[in-house]
Amino acid sequence: MALVELPPGEDVSAALAERVRAASASGTQLRIVGGDTKRFYGRAIRGEPLAVRDHHGVLRYDPAELVITARAGTRLAEIEALLARHGQRLPFEPPAFGAAATIGGTIAAGLAGPARAARGPVRDYVLGVTLLAGDGRILRFGGEVMKNVAGYDVSRLVAGSLGILGVLLEVSLKVLPVPAGSLTVRRDVDAAAASERLAGATQRGLPVSASFWCDGELHVRLDGSAAGLAAIAPEFGGRSVAPDVAAAFWHQVREQQHPFFRASGPLWRLTVPVTATAAVMRHQSAAAFEWNGGQVWITGAARPAIEALARTNGGDATLFRQLAGLAEPSDVAPEVFAPLPPALLELHRAVKRVFDPAGILNPGRMYAGL
Repeated sequence: MALVELPPGEDVSAALAERVRAASASGTQLRIVGGDTKRFYGRAIRGEPLAVRDHHGVLRYDPAELVITARAGTRLAEIEALLARHGQRLPFEPPAFGAAATIGGTIAAGLAGPARAARGPVRDYVLGVTLLAGDGRILRFGGEVMKNVAGYDVSRLVAGSLGILGVLLEVSLKVLPVPAGSLTVRRDVDAAAASERLAGATQRGLPVSASFWCDGELHVRLDGSAAGLAAIAPEFGGRSVAPDVAAAFWHQVREQQHPFFRASGPLWRLTVPVTATAAVMRHQSAAAFEWNGGQVWITGAARPAIEALARTNGGDATLFRQLAGLAEPSDVAPEVFAPLPPALLELHRAVKRVFDPAGILNPGRMYAGL
């Protein structure tokens, strides 16, 4: 793994680098803070706040090349508004969970919205990053074109790392045009039939860009030309949803403002094979699914039952949010992600030591000792 060290420049906050160097020397733990809208996600951590929200601004954007580069403290809403003016978007539809959300926090959390099953995960669109390592080095990986990395693709490794490898300073992302047309259909159907219908649509290559089932209702979003959508819609049956109502609905799902997510108790996310979705849903009354069945949400269930359910069906479980409305993790259930095999956990720790030798950046956010 080649690390290319760069001196601080006009596009990099020297003050952040100096703060990290001092913390590394003294062993002071730091909690990286952007918009702080995803503080609830992950294990509870302690440390002095390292605010990065002032390190903001779009550095480069070429609509013709479908690439945008921005400082990590740039608000997600600002980037999405800029892209929208040029008929483009972030394909993975990231949730913001608040107006203050930043692009750095978006990449670090690695969370994707309704379009994830059709468009792929966050990491697939990260072309390059500038990273402030835990010892104060400023490192650059990747660039602004696809397939420009030889060896380890550190840029994608940063996606979903929750800040444990370094402080994101800049990120370059691949963007895509907004679809020519979009149609949402709704029908009353049970979970098993919904799962079967979505599986059939996937096998036939239909342009399903989002799906959400909850409480006997299946919503499916299709992208394409007006003529193509008109021909495909009857295959799903049900009723077409007015465009403004559909846009509001998918925003609710993306931001977890749908009534399902307001239930009290812990919110669990199960990632399972789509062939197992129906079996998982048979055992849960307070459940919903999206991503054609690949992501199942369950509220209020106890940890042992959820973890056993995930294992039995070939998936894993994450304690996504401990309590509805909770702004940050508590110490009630310190482990939130599926356990890693010891060898894999040690590999994670070895990678962290490369980037953060003193272990000061977001320590324990993912796993204890990581």
